[in-house]
Amino acid sequence: MDDFCVYGKTFDDCLENLDHVLLRCQEKHFILNYEKCPFMVREGIVLGHRVSERGIEVDRAKIEVIKQLPPPTASCSSQLRPHRR
Repeated sequence: MDDFCVYGKTFDDCLENLDHVLLRCQEKHFILNYEKCPFMVREGIVLGHRVSERGIEVDRAKIEVIKQLPPPTASCSSQLRPHRR
């Protein structure tokens, strides 16, 4: 398992859910790298999307990178045509 998020409607719910997840990790002998485990963050990036109390939003940094990409070349765009049988 690579990533997982724990949340709750209230702070106490979040702590209770975190307790359940950490106990399960312990039962299944998962080893967590706590240096890579941010706790109690108000927002974060999950699968390229910003998740916060506002909901799920597209990560604007990703959009800016895509905007800077050069347009496809003719040889590349020919590969993007729909497959015909």
